[in-house]
This record gives sequence, structure tokens and C-alpha cells, in this order.
Amino acid sequence: MSLPWHLYLMAALYIFAGLNHFRVPKMYTKIIPPLFPSPKTLNVIAGVAEVVLGILLCIPKTSGYAALGIMALLIAVFPANVYMYINDNASLGLSKQIRFIRLPLQVALLYWAYCYI
Repeated sequence: MSLPWHLYLMAALYIFAGLNHFRVPKMYTKIIPPLFPSPKTLNVIAGVAEVVLGILLCIPKTSGYAALGIMALLIAVFPANVYMYINDNASLGLSKQIRFIRLPLQVALLYWAYCYI
């Protein structure tokens, strides 16, 4: 069974995003809300999860499970996006408007993953 090209696009996006957690970890640890313990560990977990789930998306037998995992991951990291929006110190230099756009983008990404379950 062949998978659609847009699923491979999604997989590539998550793999590259996951690798980015290791390339520039400070960017990610900065947006983790202070109420969460051990931001460095959470960053590593999120990065590994994105890479592994991206790879699993490319395997027909596991792509549906990977899509569910991506949905769970998107929900889990949503507090970081909210924190980034409300806290100018975690803005990464992005405008308030761009940070706001990231919030509904999460919903679009959730729907995109849902399409592969």
C-alpha cells in the first residue's frame, strides 16, 4: 500500500522540526512554561517524539498510530504555544500577531494528522 505524498510532507516536517530541538534547544526551552519541570528534558522528549513519529508516518502499518501520536503531541505542546503568545519574554522575537496565528495553526495541524488515522 502506497501512502499519499502529503503524508510524506507531514513526516518530513515533523522529522526536521524534531531535529531542530537538538540544533537550537534554547529556542524550545525558552517557550516551555515555568510550571513544567525540567525544560531541557521535555525538549529532548518532544524532539525525539517528533522524529520517531515522523518516521513512523512513512510506514503504512504504523502511519495511523503515528498520526494519533502526533495529535497527542500537538495537544501536549499547546501550553508552550499559549505561553509564547502571552509572555513577551518567550516570544522569540515574533510579533504578537504571528504568535496568535500559531494558536489556530495547531488546530489545522491536528486536523491534518486526523486525516491519516
